[in-house]
Amino acid sequence: MLVDDHDLVRHGLRTLIEATAEFEVVAEAASVADAIRRIGIHEPDVIVVDLDLPDGSGLEVCRGARRISPNSRTLILTGFADEHALEAARREGVAGFVLKRVHEFDLLGDIRRVAGGETVFRDAPSTQAGRPPADPLLARLTQRERIILQQIAAGRTNREIADDLFLAEKTVKNYVSNLLTKMGIGHRAGAAAHLARIEAESTHQYPPSEWRRRIPR
Repeated sequence: MLVDDHDLVRHGLRTLIEATAEFEVVAEAASVADAIRRIGIHEPDVIVVDLDLPDGSGLEVCRGARRISPNSRTLILTGFADEHALEAARREGVAGFVLKRVHEFDLLGDIRRVAGGETVFRDAPSTQAGRPPADPLLARLTQRERIILQQIAAGRTNREIADDLFLAEKTVKNYVSNLLTKMGIGHRAGAAAHLARIEAESTHQYPPSEWRRRIPR
């Protein structure tokens, strides 16, 4: 089952998944409420769900699935690396946490592993993206604006950010304009340099051993 509010994303995932002989997409949903209803009807083996839905969080879908279809396994597929979201996903018992930039063949492998009883956690999220920052300038930004700021700091153009996060280029441009205004910084380079100074103060990382493990049988 696919849960994402972007029709294009769901269509692409369905095309990719159903190109294999081993998977079938039994349902799609674009909201938390619709997803919960369809989970109860279809009881899918694997639910691929985005975190950012129009009526709530994908974690609510995971929580609902655990309650009404306990044999369903959930895999978060998100464009936003967020340490707090990762920790919350672990608490909800998700089987996977993968960023949307994953290669399509790797994603199929991740779905296969989740279906087979493994957990898959790819691309350890930045520890600064989701944590409420102590820095007063970064504290003014929303979570998504901090994610886009990190992309800017990595040297990506608006088009590249849009492709990576499955957003329209105009939407990214608006986010960039808003975050620069909030920070009181007039240009992208200055904002990126400020973020680099803040991130240099922290070296916390998740150990690689935490990103892939097999559930004990």
